[in-house]
Amino acid sequence: MPGTIIYRGPSRINQQPIFVAAIWGSKNTKTGDMLQTYIMRSDMSPLDASKYGEDEAICGPCTHRGAPTLDPARKVAERRSCYVNLGQGPLIVWKTFQRGGYKDTANIAEVGRGRFVRIGTYGDGAAVPNNVWSQLLHSAKGHTAYTHNGGDPNTYMVSVETLKQAQFRWRAGHRTFRTLSSADNLDVGHEILCPASAEAGYRTTCQKCMLCAGSRTKAKSIAIVVHGTGRGFVKN
Repeated sequence: MPGTIIYRGPSRINQQPIFVAAIWGSKNTKTGDMLQTYIMRSDMSPLDASKYGEDEAICGPCTHRGAPTLDPARKVAERRSCYVNLGQGPLIVWKTFQRGGYKDTANIAEVGRGRFVRIGTYGDGAAVPNNVWSQLLHSAKGHTAYTHNGGDPNTYMVSVETLKQAQFRWRAGHRTFRTLSSADNLDVGHEILCPASAEAGYRTTCQKCMLCAGSRTKAKSIAIVVHGTGRGFVKN
């Protein structure tokens, strides 16, 4: 996973130490070849951060984090419904970071130049100072971004879990990204299913679609049927 560090410092959520690694050469078939950004604690592995609730620094109060636990048999939080498999990409990136495998960049704008950027492959972009993302996106071809934590709705899709939450955001003129337990729960007047999802027939990739770029993009909001190992914990 070749990449570079574009930020290391305090989280904007709770001031705990975090870093952002920008990774290129993604083989993610859903997103396509986008620059991936991992936002993680710099002082503990993503597994430990999840298990003990210390991932608040990079996820805020997101309900998909699950519940902290001291159960020695568990590697991550209980009832965690986030689709990100922490034992795969995040753990590899963190281990590489710990052994000094990524250098800090002096030119964030150059890292994003001519690329499609995914803000928050893991973690919420709102944990990172805004100027980091403005530099990264300055010469980028496009981006996707999602936030539970007050990121600029012009740039981010506002992540929600319920129709009531979505309706509140729609009235404010924001676009949302909502997780569903079933495609039957889609609000067809305001939402479409993610075109890169299984339920929509994998019609495209995120790189080609680019609908998840906040309210500057004039389109319906996006919804997706929850996926990953914790999908059974989502009931909406």
